[in-house]
Amino acid sequence: MSELTAGIYSLMPLRDIVLFPGMVVPLVVGRRKSIAALEDAMESRSQIFLVTQKDAGVEDPGAKHLYSVGTLASVMQLLRLPDGTIKALVEGKHRARVTGFLEQDSYFSVEVADEPDTDTEGVEVEAFVRELRRFFEQYTRVNKNIPREVLDSAMEIKSPTRLADMISSHLPLRTQEKQEILETVSLPDRITRLLEVIQREMELSEVEKSIHAKVKRRMGVTQRNYYLGEKIKALHEEMGQGDEGDDIAELEKTIDKKKLPKLVRDKVKKELKKLRQMPPMSAESTVVRNYIDAIVSLPWSKKTRTRIDLDKAEQILDEDHYGLKKPKERILEYLAVQFQVRKIKGPIICLVGPPGVGKTSVCRSIARATGRKFVRLSLGGVRDEAEIRGHRRTYIGAMPGKIIHSMQKAGVINPVFCLDEVDKMSMDFRGDPSAALLEVLDPEQNCSFNDHYLDLDYDLSEVFFITTANNLHDIPLPLQDRMEVIQLNGYTEEDKQSIAAGFLVPKQLVANGFKEKDILFSDKAILEMARHYTREA
Repeated sequence: MSELTAGIYSLMPLRDIVLFPGMVVPLVVGRRKSIAALEDAMESRSQIFLVTQKDAGVEDPGAKHLYSVGTLASVMQLLRLPDGTIKALVEGKHRARVTGFLEQDSYFSVEVADEPDTDTEGVEVEAFVRELRRFFEQYTRVNKNIPREVLDSAMEIKSPTRLADMISSHLPLRTQEKQEILETVSLPDRITRLLEVIQREMELSEVEKSIHAKVKRRMGVTQRNYYLGEKIKALHEEMGQGDEGDDIAELEKTIDKKKLPKLVRDKVKKELKKLRQMPPMSAESTVVRNYIDAIVSLPWSKKTRTRIDLDKAEQILDEDHYGLKKPKERILEYLAVQFQVRKIKGPIICLVGPPGVGKTSVCRSIARATGRKFVRLSLGGVRDEAEIRGHRRTYIGAMPGKIIHSMQKAGVINPVFCLDEVDKMSMDFRGDPSAALLEVLDPEQNCSFNDHYLDLDYDLSEVFFITTANNLHDIPLPLQDRMEVIQLNGYTEEDKQSIAAGFLVPKQLVANGFKEKDILFSDKAILEMARHYTREA
């Protein structure tokens, strides 16, 4: 810089702009002091000192709000706009450092000193300049925002200092980074900083290009799928199958509302995606739809609130059944422990007795006493393991097993589940159903019962299982080990008379529309019926 550069100049602060020597930039100026400084520089035909604010939000900056290094610039043109602002065209000339502030009435003046570049000649500088030209040329190929004319201009510049400043002005840097480069007086250091910036920007551009390509590919696949989906939808509507899409959307809403375990939800979503891509009238579509319906119709979290009242439970058992003192005591003991522990992993109750003593009705009473739902499954004549575990989906007409089907009917995860006539099962070449029942009744295993059709673990640990049988010796020993047997013996003649008078006759009168006074049964008549018209085993 020549000695003429040092001196006192009008000051104009810049917001978010760093002016480098050699740059020509248009500025729109609206602040009163800045307009006055520009007009003074224009009238006196002198240069103006432009320096960047540290914080662009400060409206009336002082010395502490400005950087110490800026650029002396000449005002090439001024144009007053109708709104009172001024549009100025300025050209950066030299770096300069502020050495003092002089506040005048209408604007600031500053005293500036020379800020010369160092190490501007030599073999090292020439090597740096060559590398800078090469990097900038590569960068312009990656960044299409820089015009070709800028690159041509950079290749023609002979001055290393001017080349570095010109390239600095065209790089997408933050204000603070540009200011740091402006303040770097060592030319090798400045070029090194520029090489680092260009290298970083080229790497970022490559990453952005890769991301853009991925997004474009995905968008292409999405648009293609959307187009094909709309085409399939139109074909379905043409064939009179337009409601299928609505059914699938309704099914998806049902799935979203249901509280499903994550593994189950992922499985259902996967099957639903397959269903969308299938023709509605295809056999496979029906199989997938039935599978999804089977999962959705199962209770996964819904439960009934268990009543915890032993007095009420005893009252209900007495209302529904005469006698059975020991079985009732044992049932109440079992309920007491269950109420205390809430989730008991004890043996399963097995009610054993001749037909007609009230085994199944006791199960119903237990459900009523505990406030749970009741579901019953008769195992008489079951001889195929698949009836318990279900058929695999590869078979035509495959369905869930009877356990899962009964849970669908119950609609809750904690019903009283009566497995009736557990002694009437038999085995053949298709397998042993009692072996499949072991997993259901084992408290250590039934938390992850696996039905072949669902191929998902289902939690049966909150189900209150009760089994019934006529003959204990016909129950396989492994099953007996998992059950606590409660014997319900046959009734004496006196018991039968009491049951008839207190329970059966009043019920039959109501069922047939009679009042109690309309028909009277003598004790002798009841005894006659009990002796000659009833039999238990």
